Amino acid sequence: MKFSVFQVSRKGGRLKNEDRMGYCYTRESGLFVLADGMGGHPEGEVAAQLALQTIAALYQREARPTVKDVKAFLAESAMSAHQQIMRYASHKAMLDTPRTTVVAAVLQNATATWLHCGDSRLYVVRDGRLLTRTRDHSHAERPKPHGATDAPVNRNLLLTCLGSPTTPLFDVSAPLPLQRGDRLMLCSDGVWGVLDDAVIVHTLSSGKPVSDAAPDLAEMALRKGGAHSDNVTLIALEWEMPETPGDDRGVSTETIDDGVFASTIQAGMPSDSEIDDLDEDAIERSIAEINEAIRRSAARKT
Repeated sequence: MKFSVFQVSRKGGRLKNEDRMGYCYTRESGLFVLADGMGGHPEGEVAAQLALQTIAALYQREARPTVKDVKAFLAESAMSAHQQIMRYASHKAMLDTPRTTVVAAVLQNATATWLHCGDSRLYVVRDGRLLTRTRDHSHAERPKPHGATDAPVNRNLLLTCLGSPTTPLFDVSAPLPLQRGDRLMLCSDGVWGVLDDAVIVHTLSSGKPVSDAAPDLAEMALRKGGAHSDNVTLIALEWEMPETPGDDRGVSTETIDDGVFASTIQAGMPSDSEIDDLDEDAIERSIAEINEAIRRSAARKT
C-alpha cells in the first residue's frame, strides 16, 4: 500500500482553531480523520480532539493489520467518540456539551470506505472530475420536498453532530474501489464554505503533487474568506499503488512489520487529568514529534 498525503490546518479570523485532523496506518490499512469543533458551544477543540483520539485508539486495536468489518468499525468508533464527549461534559458538570463534526475514511484492500457526521466533507477526484462527495447533514443540503421553493437556508444549521444530547446520525459509504491516481480530501467547512466544488476539483487535479495542491487550497480559502475567515483544515491524499520503481514520494507501508502502528494522532485515551491539561500547544507538539519519528523511520529504510 502506498499513498501521498498532506495535512494542513490554518487559523482564520477566529479566536482559536477548533479543527483537528490526523491519520494512522498499519502495513495494510490506513485511517484518515478530521473533526471540526463547533462554535457556539463550549470547548469545541476538546470535542474534536476526543473524537480523533477515540477513533484512532479503536483503530489501533482493530487494525491487525486490517479492520475486519470497516463499516461496523466506523459506526461504532464514531458512537464511542460521541460517548467520550458526553462523559467529559458530565465529568465537568457542563450545562452545554462540547460538539464536533467528523469525517473519517479507512483505506485497505484497494478500497476506501468513509463515515461522516455533520458538515465536514470528503471529496473523491478521479481523472480530473468529481467522482463523489459527502452530503452535509444540514438544512442547506437536506433533500427538498417536491414543489418546495429554493428559499435561502442557513448552511451552518446542522441536523446532527457528535456531543449533542440527541443520538448522532451517521452516513457510512459503500466501499469504493480505488484506482491509481485517485485523490481524496477530507476538509472542514472553512474550505468548502468559500470554495465551490469546481475550484476544489480543479485544484486537486491540477497535476501538482498533493503536497502542493493541499496548501494551495488552504491559501485560496483563507484569502477568499478574508479577515473573518473560518479555520481552514484539510487532509489530501493520492492513492499510489502499486509501487513505482524509483518513486520515493509518499508513504509506503510495504516495509512495515506486522503489528506496527504509525499515527499523527495522540495515542490512547486521556485520563481526567490529561483532559484538564489539554491545550493546542501540547497537541501540536505531540503531532510534530510523531511526524518526525515517522520521517526518521522512513529515512532509515531507504
